[in-house]
Amino acid sequence: MIGCAALGATTVEFSDEGPRAAPARHLPVVLLHGFTGSKESWRELRAELSAARRVVSIDLPGHGGTQAGADLQNYSMQGAATMVMTLMAGRLGTPRFALLGYSMGARLALWIALTHPSRVERLILESASPGIADDAERMRRKRSDRELAAFAESRRIEAFVERWERKPLFDSLAALEPETRDELRRARLRCSPAGLARSLRAMGAGAQPWLGDRLGGLSMPTLLVAGALDLKFAGIARAMAAGITRARLAIIDGAGHLPHLERPSAFNRVVARFLDET
Repeated sequence: MIGCAALGATTVEFSDEGPRAAPARHLPVVLLHGFTGSKESWRELRAELSAARRVVSIDLPGHGGTQAGADLQNYSMQGAATMVMTLMAGRLGTPRFALLGYSMGARLALWIALTHPSRVERLILESASPGIADDAERMRRKRSDRELAAFAESRRIEAFVERWERKPLFDSLAALEPETRDELRRARLRCSPAGLARSLRAMGAGAQPWLGDRLGGLSMPTLLVAGALDLKFAGIARAMAAGITRARLAIIDGAGHLPHLERPSAFNRVVARFLDET
């Protein structure tokens, strides 16, 4: 079921699937996509998980069908976290859940777990980062994000997507089936340049505070997933796992920055096993 909810200045679009009266051991799970994604990024995982549990996937501000206006606060970590928590507890009546995020969505999931720890039963972070520790490096990234945002606003979406897809981070996607690559590109082309620009300015890695020194405060079981071909984020995942008390690490062979797309069967299996543990 696709739903919309008006939450203050933001109208959030989401999908809500699976049984409402699932056994207590089958936690509801919330899925948060990455930059240029949407709730549809999780189609295969949603189909697998929703047979046994409630699955809510949310279009984040600047993406999909969610409309968040012009106020950049609505696109920030705090604004997006408030939107997610209000939707789950208020509109959907599910105050406690497992939380899974990919890349930008993983940074948001980590923020939510740190600021609302009593609400997150289990945490899954795919291709995650706790932010940038060095102040000067973070400022350089903030300037880079702002430049990219200005590019998005000044050009057609086709030009932005072409530039985005040239990032070395996505080199491993060349091994995907052509149909899968084409589907990913079509999904990116459906994005709004203005929405992406606001997301970059308010929730890009340069705008995010450093969270690495707070990882020890996570008490919920946490799964960190990265692709073996993504050396940078596999290294970050290992470092994060070392700092989290109840962390599990899963490195997916043959995958780069998008394990859920590049090796969906392996990714879905790891996630389902982690969610089903008691």
